[in-house]
Amino acid sequence: MRRQEQHGGERGERIERREDREQEDSSDIRFEASMCYLRGLCFAKQNAFDRARDCYKDAVRIDVQCFEAFDQLMKNSLMSPAEELEFLESLDFDSVSSPDPTVAQEAADFTKMLYTTRLSKYSSPTILSNATETLSTHYNLSQNPDILLSRAETLFTQCRFPEALELTSSILSNAQSNELAVASNGMPAHNHLGHAPGVYPLHLACLYETGATNALFLLAHLLADHAPEESYTYLAIGTYYLSVSKIAESRRFFSKASLLDPHSAPAWIGFAHTFAAEGEHDQAIAAYSTAARLFQGSHLPQLYLGMQHLALNNMSLAHEYLSAAFAMSTGSAPGTAYVPTPDKSLPMPLGGDPLVLNELGVVYFHQNNLTPAVELFQQALNLANSLHCEQGAWVATRANLGHSLRRMGLHREALLEFDDCLRVGAGGNSMGYAPFLGGGSGGSNSVANASSVGGYEDRGLLGSIHTSRGLTLLELGRAGDAVAALHEAVRVLGASGGGEAAGGAGTAGTLLGRALEIWAEEGREQDRQVIEEEEEEVEEVSQPTHSRQGSSSSRARETRRERPTPGESRRRGGRKEAYQEQWTDEVTHAATPQSMEPTPPTMEHQTEMDLDGEADGLLRRALDRIRPPRRRQAVPPHPDTVMSDTPVRARGHRSNRSQSQPQ
Repeated sequence: MRRQEQHGGERGERIERREDREQEDSSDIRFEASMCYLRGLCFAKQNAFDRARDCYKDAVRIDVQCFEAFDQLMKNSLMSPAEELEFLESLDFDSVSSPDPTVAQEAADFTKMLYTTRLSKYSSPTILSNATETLSTHYNLSQNPDILLSRAETLFTQCRFPEALELTSSILSNAQSNELAVASNGMPAHNHLGHAPGVYPLHLACLYETGATNALFLLAHLLADHAPEESYTYLAIGTYYLSVSKIAESRRFFSKASLLDPHSAPAWIGFAHTFAAEGEHDQAIAAYSTAARLFQGSHLPQLYLGMQHLALNNMSLAHEYLSAAFAMSTGSAPGTAYVPTPDKSLPMPLGGDPLVLNELGVVYFHQNNLTPAVELFQQALNLANSLHCEQGAWVATRANLGHSLRRMGLHREALLEFDDCLRVGAGGNSMGYAPFLGGGSGGSNSVANASSVGGYEDRGLLGSIHTSRGLTLLELGRAGDAVAALHEAVRVLGASGGGEAAGGAGTAGTLLGRALEIWAEEGREQDRQVIEEEEEEVEEVSQPTHSRQGSSSSRARETRRERPTPGESRRRGGRKEAYQEQWTDEVTHAATPQSMEPTPPTMEHQTEMDLDGEADGLLRRALDRIRPPRRRQAVPPHPDTVMSDTPVRARGHRSNRSQSQPQ
């Protein structure tokens, strides 16, 4: 018995020592991962981002639960989307320990899905949506702030700004209420408001996109009072000044935010946007280049560099930057570029930023390569549909497609695209897009006093679409419809204020004047045709009876000529009386004996006249048998009398129709 107790005690000691060794090993692993993480922070402070990235990756490989290192990799965009996905697949999630061995595998899958929600929202939309859906439903994390933030980022990339704003607002409101409850219990509140500093850049971008300048003003003051030393406070102030077009003040606060946090991508990009807004392309290129060096995994600096070179008409450099940006956004291998081909020999990559395809199409359009431009615009629209993007945000891309089709001579297809632009624009959707601090205006239920800011203005874009539609109608020969479209363009652009809209209104006005001239010339040409037709009919009336009878078939064809439409008759209503007076004079002149003098009949004509007389006698005898005697005198005694009444009936009919028209 004593031996058994002694043996049991030794076995328990061995188990305890093994657990101690495992704990020591786990502690050593965590300590080593922490050292790698701290080493990465030191390299990042020295702007040695390549070495910092390697240290962060080593920390996560040593301890897959070192989330701080993984978070630094993701939020600072130190890896491209392709590298992010490859790195995630290389991690050993099976090493995740759990007190219950039966749920160890589930814990590993849970950790992997949490990491998946931090990946790029452009390259792998299917993987991201599956992970978010599983965490929301199976693990009941639909209201978790991290999951809500991931969903809000996805909605923002889809240009669904009001929905993303609702999610970010709910995150901040819940966190603020919790902090107020903690502060009321006598404990000090944190030095920041909201869930975490990472939610503020996205929330500020959503406020800017929806035009909520009042909400931006209040939030900037709130952050300035409670978190005056945080970089996102000055980011909020700079975003507000940018929304009210105070560019100099905005640049100053963006610069302050970048000094407080040199690794803040929104601060650097916002700082570069201020130069782009003033047309300082060289300064903007320098700022975007710095952002591209700091955030090597983000495609946005490459995209904006391509836009600036496009504005400077450097098409080769713009194409190079935009191709690299699209390859980066799709998760392709570094150094690859997508080049469109008319025969579609290269497959369209899944995922990516549709805006990059739109800008590539603009480059091809300016190079007069219309076929690849049309293909890129169509692929951008298809990609936006596959990503469930807001349709109103891609009106400009559809208008670009219409311009390309018009220049290719496909006027009917271009007119359909412009009509679709107006149909989508009439729905009240947002009509502008930029991934961060871009243009557009929309609406939100939580924002009562939203106003349009920056980028494409709704009225200016709609007015330009009306102008393009009027030009297309002119090329189709529909001058009347073109006049209506250009008149609407002048009205919309004239109500847009100054700036580029005023220049667009001048262009539309010039085209409207030209369209009115063409329409008036068409009206005069149609009037001349009507006069010629009427003169021909009068000449036929003035001819002898036997001549009319000999050419009955040709006269029947001429009388079936097309008459002017009621709209043309209304347009020429002021000239009808002159035409009728001229008609009456000619008929009166034609009825004079000099014009009705018959020529000596030939033998054939005499035979025809004899046959006509016999037929006329048979007709009178037949009518005498069926009509009362008092109405027999109403029967025309000769065919010449019946034919002489034809112009009078036609003139009376035209007169009645003109009297029924509106004055």
